[in-house]
Amino acid sequence: MANINYSHEVESMCVVKKGPHHGPAPIPEEGKWVKSTQISDISGLSHGVGWCAPQQGTCKLTLNVKDGIVEEALVETVGCSGMTHSAAMAAEILPGKTLLECLNTDLVCDAINVAMREIFKQLAYGRTQSAFSEDGLPIGAGLEDLGKGLRSQVGTMYSTKAKGVRFLEMAEGYVIKLALDEEGEVIGYQFVRLGKMLEDIRHGMEPNEAYKKNIGQYGRFDGAAKYIDPREE
Repeated sequence: MANINYSHEVESMCVVKKGPHHGPAPIPEEGKWVKSTQISDISGLSHGVGWCAPQQGTCKLTLNVKDGIVEEALVETVGCSGMTHSAAMAAEILPGKTLLECLNTDLVCDAINVAMREIFKQLAYGRTQSAFSEDGLPIGAGLEDLGKGLRSQVGTMYSTKAKGVRFLEMAEGYVIKLALDEEGEVIGYQFVRLGKMLEDIRHGMEPNEAYKKNIGQYGRFDGAAKYIDPREE
C-alpha cells in the first residue's frame, strides 16, 4: 500500500468514525445484480458512439466484455475515409485488453477514442444489451448488428432547397430508383441488396443474375407517375 502523507492540519484533527458502509449500488450484468468494485467485475455487450473534434466523422463501437476483458469488438465508421484504416487498427488492438487498458490506449482515431469513453460509461453503469440475459450474449453476437453479407447498416440521404431530396442508401440496400407521384413527391424506391448480391456472386452466380435477383422495392413503387435515378437526375 502506498505511503500516505497528511498535512499538519489533518494530523491535528480528531477521528470521527464512519457510519454505514453499504458498498456500491448493484448494476444489472448478464442476468445478475453485481456490486462492481474493480474492472474484472464488469461484463456485458454494449455500444458507444464517438466523434472527432471537427465532427467530420463518427464511430459506432460494439464490445462484448467478459470479466473486464474485451472478447469481441465491432468498429463501424462513417463520414471520413481515413477512419476506415483507423478502425482496422483499433479492431486488432481492442480484443484481449481489459476495459481500463482500452481507455488508456490510443485507438488511432479521435472518434474511436470517444466511442471507447462512451461505451465504458454504458458498461460501468450496467446499461448493456445483455443486462438481463442470463450468462450474457455469446461471442459473435456483435455480428448480428450487421446486415446481409456482413455490411454495416448505413443510411445516406441528400437534399437541397432547390431540387429536393435524394435517397441514396437505405438499410435495405443501395437505392437505384426513386418513385414520384403526379405532384413530384417521393412515394417509394427501388434498391439492390449489395451484401446479398455480392454473396451470391462469391458463391458462383453470374453477376447480372445476382443483380436482378437482389432488387427489391418499398412503398407505392409500382403506382408511380415517374421514376428517377437519384444519382443522375
